[in-house]
Amino acid sequence: MGVPPRNAVLIGKHTRREFRQRLEAGELQACIIPTAATEQHLEHLAMEHDARSVTHIACEVARQLDPQVVVAPTLSIGISEHHMRHPGTFSAQPGAWLAMLFDMIYSMRKAGFHNILVLNGHGGNIKACQSAWPQFLQRLEGNIQFCSYWDLLPKAQAEPHLKTKRYPGHAQEFETAFALAAFPENVRRDAMADQPDREPLDATAAAGAAMIDAIVKNVATFVQEMIDGTRVAEIPPFFE
Repeated sequence: MGVPPRNAVLIGKHTRREFRQRLEAGELQACIIPTAATEQHLEHLAMEHDARSVTHIACEVARQLDPQVVVAPTLSIGISEHHMRHPGTFSAQPGAWLAMLFDMIYSMRKAGFHNILVLNGHGGNIKACQSAWPQFLQRLEGNIQFCSYWDLLPKAQAEPHLKTKRYPGHAQEFETAFALAAFPENVRRDAMADQPDREPLDATAAAGAAMIDAIVKNVATFVQEMIDGTRVAEIPPFFE
């Protein structure tokens, strides 16, 4: 009988039997749904940056908490209307985007997951989620949490590695450092000086690695608290 490799933290890498058996055994206790965007990231970063970065964090967290956590497919198109003047950017309407996210969470609730973290990697998605979240909680009735991965990187852990002291930013020092550390092939070094303030040039792979390590540890703690029942989403009451 086949079994998924131990590093198969992505749901899509399982067969239905393998996934079903892990669920029935009580092994899987939480699911991470990464949300992001595919959009312009100045002249020097690949447009997949948001999706690639949040998926990287989610998978590293799942490996750290193995075998309790799996990662759903990344919702890699986000709310990016503000970048549509740059060809190559994809943008979803907020209502359509929220409907897809709701259905992804619903699918994992139907599979049996009570603990679901929507881990966000794109700033344009935040307001839509915040406005819809009370209704999501009411309708889905689970321990469903939403946060952007940089929310779990406190200043005390970020600023020592940032010359500008600014994050997350957009394709500036923080995101450039992340890419240099995790997927350097996505950085066009010859274009890093194209910004007038030249901030991407402050980024280093060492800084990115240190911040990624801190983020992974903090997100893993967050998810473990969900599993342990010490971090529970409060479901708002319905109006009578």
